[in-house]
Amino acid sequence: MIEYRSISKTFADGTEAVSDFSLVLPSQTTTVFVGSSGCGKTTLLRMVNRMVEPSAGQVLIDDVDIATRNRVQLRRSIGYVMQHAGLLPHRKVIDNVGAVLRLNGVDKKEARERSYAVLETVGLDASVATKYPTQLSGGQQQRVGVARGLVTDPNILLMDEPFGAVDPIVRDELQQELLRLQRELDKTIVFVTHDIDEAFLLGDQVVILKTGGHIAQVGSPAEILAEPANDFVRSFVGLDKGHRKLHVEDRDGTSIVVDETGKVTGVLNP
Repeated sequence: MIEYRSISKTFADGTEAVSDFSLVLPSQTTTVFVGSSGCGKTTLLRMVNRMVEPSAGQVLIDDVDIATRNRVQLRRSIGYVMQHAGLLPHRKVIDNVGAVLRLNGVDKKEARERSYAVLETVGLDASVATKYPTQLSGGQQQRVGVARGLVTDPNILLMDEPFGAVDPIVRDELQQELLRLQRELDKTIVFVTHDIDEAFLLGDQVVILKTGGHIAQVGSPAEILAEPANDFVRSFVGLDKGHRKLHVEDRDGTSIVVDETGKVTGVLNP
């Protein structure tokens, strides 16, 4: 479990990115921070692995204040996937994936074995392992980035707009792959996006943010769509212009919220 307690962050130039933010992110679920540029979503994500230190407040993982933990060890225990994969261009895929394992003292043979296994987990053929990042498509590079984030089998996976730089078809494939991985691996995922459709597709808990890291609404996709908290939320999710015409379908005894395109946007709690 990740908990933010009265977190604030003001940068050196005086910009207040986050102000008095408190929230619990349940274990083994996907929480999505969604909002426009400058709303503090990436700042909040990077506080979890101490890439950004709060100006005030605490971040706790399983009730332990992460400020008391060694910063390097903390980062190596948490998976991190960024928008452009962040792969080292001069190193082969297998070495990119296994880099954190080697830093953690795992011998080369075991690191390679585990790296090959996780490449398979994210849907990549073993032949990709000996290639360099520039020889891969954008979608393949992002899968390698996800593999690198998972190779240490972390409990927490941070994903900072990981699918924002690929075309819509590849993005859809990667989203479906992430849903599959979460069903199989049960990680605690913190996901950042500016795309509300992506947030509703991937999130168990969706946090809609306004400027300064202020929460406009938090809830499941179905809860937000059924009962938007205010006009800001209604506009942000597209309800004010009739972009979302929702109805409920029963599928195998589960009430599913579906939009006008047939896309599932959430599940109603019994």
